[in-house]
Amino acid sequence: MANERILWADDEIELLKPHIIFLENKGYNITTVNNGLDALDEVKSNYFDLVFLDENMPGIPGLEVLKTIKELKNDLPVVMITKSEEEGVMEDAIGTKIDDFLIKPLNPNQVLLSIKKIIDKRELVKDKTTSDYQKEFMQIGMAVNDSLSFEEWKNLYKKLVYWEMNFDKSKETGMEDIFRTQLQDANRSFCKFVESNYLKFLPYDNANAPIMSHTLMRRGILPEYKEGIPFFFILIDNLRFDQWRTIAPLLSENFRIEKEELYLSILPTTTQYSRNAIFSGLMPIDIQKRFQGKWSNDEDEGGKNNFEADFFSDLMQRLRKNLKTSFTKITNIDMAKQMLDNIPNLMENDMNVIVYNFIDALSHARTDYKIMRELAEDERAYRSVTYSWFEHSPLFEAMKKIAEKGGRIVISTDHGSVKVDEPIKVIGDKNTTTNLRYKTGKNLSFNKKEVFEIQKPEDGGLPKIHLSSNFIFARENGYFVYPNNLNHYSNYYQNTLQHGGISIQEMLVPLITLASK
Repeated sequence: MANERILWADDEIELLKPHIIFLENKGYNITTVNNGLDALDEVKSNYFDLVFLDENMPGIPGLEVLKTIKELKNDLPVVMITKSEEEGVMEDAIGTKIDDFLIKPLNPNQVLLSIKKIIDKRELVKDKTTSDYQKEFMQIGMAVNDSLSFEEWKNLYKKLVYWEMNFDKSKETGMEDIFRTQLQDANRSFCKFVESNYLKFLPYDNANAPIMSHTLMRRGILPEYKEGIPFFFILIDNLRFDQWRTIAPLLSENFRIEKEELYLSILPTTTQYSRNAIFSGLMPIDIQKRFQGKWSNDEDEGGKNNFEADFFSDLMQRLRKNLKTSFTKITNIDMAKQMLDNIPNLMENDMNVIVYNFIDALSHARTDYKIMRELAEDERAYRSVTYSWFEHSPLFEAMKKIAEKGGRIVISTDHGSVKVDEPIKVIGDKNTTTNLRYKTGKNLSFNKKEVFEIQKPEDGGLPKIHLSSNFIFARENGYFVYPNNLNHYSNYYQNTLQHGGISIQEMLVPLITLASK
């Protein structure tokens, strides 16, 4: 033990002497008081790791002491001890954020278990996480080196995210480094899987292909609509699966997760390509053909996603879905607040689409602004910022309103992002795309071993800008840089979050169905 300091406040403290000696022999440093005022004086004057607090003391009642302790030091764990088993007492204590609740007469091992749950929890979780991951390490490693199907890749990625988030909780850094290496190995194998199978998956009539951007609405979204129940499809731009898992606990009070799926984003994994494909139900080359003047190539001026609502309306007509629909795009806080106020009206529709741009803006801000890099310096912090944003967002409030009215929600995204750290040299003319994870243009010069190339854009369902145009995609953690001023740009974009290329984090993205409780 590390001599953790415990304050024990009880008006019958002398009767508890055997318990105190028992804990001291276990290495804990116990300070005792017999009333609430002295307890508060100790909390104000000294540092403690934990407080045992009797509920029924003369003078200031235990619940009042508890409330004041939380006002003084909100993060100080408190265990309430009482002779009463009344439900109201327990509810009052729990409402004031106690960490545990013990009923007299006390058992020494019961007290010790409470301490371990609170004080020693981090170390115990850390040790358990390490031992459990060590047991599964070989199994994951063998799976990574197998020829996996898409379903197997989905399951493996879910397992990797599970361990990644367990390491978040345990703060285990030693095994986390090993996990990072294993994640890189997984990404390397996943890229080979994509290169071998991607073009085979693209035909619209391939029933054996995974759900992809251009088939998402038909195969993943609309089947979740139930007649008579207001239905919302919420697309959160650039939402990775680990970020979904981060915010999911916030929704558990109001929603039941009916499905937690992953689908495959098309290439390039950018909003311009993948999101237009989602709402049109078409690959980019077919969007260009069908909607004259509404598809913008990379080198064209202006916005690239200005006609999503038109594409969605056209798709619903093609699919002969006679539904009353709405399409709302949120790009700033004022629009988000308007959307929140409009939820009662939206509930009158059969289906509502909400496109919410925040995560994508966050990832770009992390690249462009030093303060954002400091706030989200690694992916654990990036998840934490996502959680904080969502918890206080108008979107979360809107979803709670939808739950109150019994609505159904599908949450998904257009693509994810990956942290890049491996510069890849490429040479192109002035019209070459600026994206760091894919390039298209004429006369591109690159090392074929470092990229995935689609020589004929039409094979990948992509528009051909010039006769000699091709597409190249960065794999794993790579990012494209030009040889001129190489060091500057390599350093500037090192460890930034990017999208457009091939990685598990960009291409395997969440498809979640929520039903109101």
